[in-house]
Amino acid sequence: MASGSDRNPIIIGGLPSQVPDFDPEETQEWLDSLDAAVDERGRERARYLMLRLIERAREKRVAVPEMRSTDYVNTIPTRAEPFFPGNEEIERKILNATRWNAAVMVSRAQRPGIGVGGHIATFASSASLYDVGFNHFFRGKDEGDGGDQVFFQGHASPGIYARAFLLDRLSEENLDGFRQEKSKAPHGLSSYPHPRLMPDFWEFPTVSMGLGPIGAIYQARMNRYMHARGIADTSKSHVWAFLGDGEMDEPESLGQLTIAAREGLDNLTFVVNCNLQRLDGPVRGNGKVIQELESVFRGAGWNVIKLIWDRSWDPLLAQDRDGILVNRMNTTPDGQFQTYATESGAYIRDHFFGDDQRLRAMVEGMTDDQILHLGRGGHDHKKIYAAFKAAVEHTGQPTVILAKTVKGWTLGPNFEGRNATHQMKKLTVDDLKGFRDRLHLPISDKELESGAPPYYHPGRNSEEIQYMHDRRLGLGGYVPTRVVRAKPLALPEDKTYATVKKGSGQQSIATTMAFVRLLKDLMRDKELGKRFVLIAPDEYRTFGMDSFFPSAKIYNPLGQQYESVDRELLLAYKESPTGQMLHDGISEAGCTASLIAAGSAYATHGEPLIPVYVFYSMFGFQRTGDQFWQMADQLARGFVLGATAGRTTLTGEGLQHADGHSQLLASTNPGCVAYDPAFGFEIAHIVQDGLRRMYGPDSEDVFYYLTVYNEPIQHPAEPENVDAEGILKGVYRFSEGVSGSIPAQIMASGVAVPWAVEAQKILAEEWDVKADVWSATSWNELRREAVACEEYNLLHPEEEQRVPYVTRKLAGAQGPFVAVSDWMRSVPDQIARWVPGTYQSLGADGFGFADTRGAARRFFHIDAQSIVVGVLTELAREGKVDRSVLKQAIDRYQLLDVSAADPGAAGGDA
Repeated sequence: MASGSDRNPIIIGGLPSQVPDFDPEETQEWLDSLDAAVDERGRERARYLMLRLIERAREKRVAVPEMRSTDYVNTIPTRAEPFFPGNEEIERKILNATRWNAAVMVSRAQRPGIGVGGHIATFASSASLYDVGFNHFFRGKDEGDGGDQVFFQGHASPGIYARAFLLDRLSEENLDGFRQEKSKAPHGLSSYPHPRLMPDFWEFPTVSMGLGPIGAIYQARMNRYMHARGIADTSKSHVWAFLGDGEMDEPESLGQLTIAAREGLDNLTFVVNCNLQRLDGPVRGNGKVIQELESVFRGAGWNVIKLIWDRSWDPLLAQDRDGILVNRMNTTPDGQFQTYATESGAYIRDHFFGDDQRLRAMVEGMTDDQILHLGRGGHDHKKIYAAFKAAVEHTGQPTVILAKTVKGWTLGPNFEGRNATHQMKKLTVDDLKGFRDRLHLPISDKELESGAPPYYHPGRNSEEIQYMHDRRLGLGGYVPTRVVRAKPLALPEDKTYATVKKGSGQQSIATTMAFVRLLKDLMRDKELGKRFVLIAPDEYRTFGMDSFFPSAKIYNPLGQQYESVDRELLLAYKESPTGQMLHDGISEAGCTASLIAAGSAYATHGEPLIPVYVFYSMFGFQRTGDQFWQMADQLARGFVLGATAGRTTLTGEGLQHADGHSQLLASTNPGCVAYDPAFGFEIAHIVQDGLRRMYGPDSEDVFYYLTVYNEPIQHPAEPENVDAEGILKGVYRFSEGVSGSIPAQIMASGVAVPWAVEAQKILAEEWDVKADVWSATSWNELRREAVACEEYNLLHPEEEQRVPYVTRKLAGAQGPFVAVSDWMRSVPDQIARWVPGTYQSLGADGFGFADTRGAARRFFHIDAQSIVVGVLTELAREGKVDRSVLKQAIDRYQLLDVSAADPGAAGGDA
């Protein structure tokens, strides 16, 4: 056999092995010992010895490669399990009552004439996991801090309601209002965890699937961030995320695991309910999802605890000296385990234990019924407690608990482990009887046979209910509970906004830079400044925000342990444990999760933060739109900046950077207040009003979306007697026509306002048209207010009918009206029906492309000359100009020749 020094150098697990062998004889002795163990005791014994050596090496801090996966057994051996401090018999009774009420609530919601559905099987599989958490781990908010943050698996919400019912937090009337929020108001319950719909109960929305995991990671990080900056003491807060193994297929579930490990978030625990089933069938029928997830999490740097078998397996595993049982566990695919969950004890004896004499011998003394009840670890309170305790006591890493369960557990043979169990919403009378018997509940056959099945409550003075209250009292209050303790912030004085309102003078700057200048002034405020949380996806320099690096610094819990390559520069990259800027890398999803965690800190920890998230506008509502819905649901607040906005301003980047639709997408989110400002003074009024609405005395649960551009323009000073109300409501007259005899109106937003002003000049000088220019700061808000007026009028026909603001504002203006923007026409078309006159829109419909700004605008026919022709066209339609002038204008401005357009200012940076 070749000695160690003769072998080819290799690298195992990233650790080099090509170092010189200074003692070949000793090396050979070790190799011979391993060979002897294999030859004399077998491969399983040798494998065991190797694993123990690796374990001891880690204890001695000897660097060894990480094992990506371990045997298909519990990580915590029986001998290492801690004392279980609860009363298991009482907790079993509590859990049985909770299981029953959760299933009955869904079944009753599926009754004829209602049929709103619900999900039974998810909570049935995870009920024990939640019960141990509620009884022993989840901290409430009664101590005055944020307690623990628990992200409940959305499909398990019936079980959370059922437990709250036992605690008198919800009534029977509430349970009967499940998924009937309006028809049973004010007693209805939302389908899933929705804080906006139940703002005193739920804290974190976790449906759509995948948003819970990433939200939990960034919540744990936000807790550390707030503590490091001295804003709130979050040292006792632990973040729990309950997830499904099928849910882990969502990219958001696993996409940001490394940041949790990199920053050592040992205040975070994932509990993955591995019932081995998706919505339609097995997660990994031919594989083993727990082993797969273990490899993923270990590779990402997490502490992994596998909870696979319950205590009934302990005697069998203790006999397994040859490793034959563990080998069978390792090699049995998930699909077969699901079959075992639905078959008899005799089937399991024949197929799992039957083809090996040593395995058959292990279970010779067991009955088929005993074999049938060999259970999974996710249903064993003592083993769950051991896993949870190990998780919260582990330091230096986040922890994931991979808990194996049966979907539909205890619901009976028609539900347990069946592929269709996720969609099954109603129990038959026979199902209910079997379910009742299994849970040992005192409910008669008559009660189950006559009408809807009853809820079960053991009585307010019963031992079980008192136990529940006592446990929650000891843990600091009821969970889930959402509490808002934050006080209104002292807002900056008007003078803070004065600089931006003065305009840019002779300097040309983009609206992005106008906002950044305002942000600098706001961050100087002694009271408010520290509460700003700057967030960007690796684009601070693009947005001109590198000027914040030296002062605000980039948050890094480890600080900056290297000399920055640009350390000699004024705007050097600077990291700090107390940094104010969150630099989440190229991850819009991660940044949005930070935004949500910061924007809801006023409720989570009672300390308001003001997140300012700046990103390429194309990658906001399009790429992470689901998370913006999550943000609205979580009642989070803050400023969202869609920079480099518009279809034609970032033309060099081409199609996938050319945003002409995010304002339209933003309009679909009821919690979003969206603006498309043209000038710095407009931004000042919008931001000031946003701070008032979100953080003032009468705070609202909204967030602000501003689209800002990277095209430099000269910003005018705020006009005297500026129409501040119009700016905030969505439209005001920016420039009144001064010459010409034929009236017309041009409405424009954002970067299009200067084009409209240029068109106003051309129309007056060349076509005798006197056009007013209106800045439409928010097409969305104009439409939203108009819709509200129509809704009121529909339901109050005998009251004075309301007139939309846009109608009243434009009432004295002589049309026609031509609207233009750098968005697709659907954006300004939102207000068409309420404009008092002929209305036409110009927009950038279609895909973007790479070219000069001028060429792109000529192509989409939204530049100044195209606006001129658009106005003339509408005037001709009304008979106010001769149609012959249209061809003249098209030829004069060469509208059909893209290359004839002035290329405009160079595109690119902010």
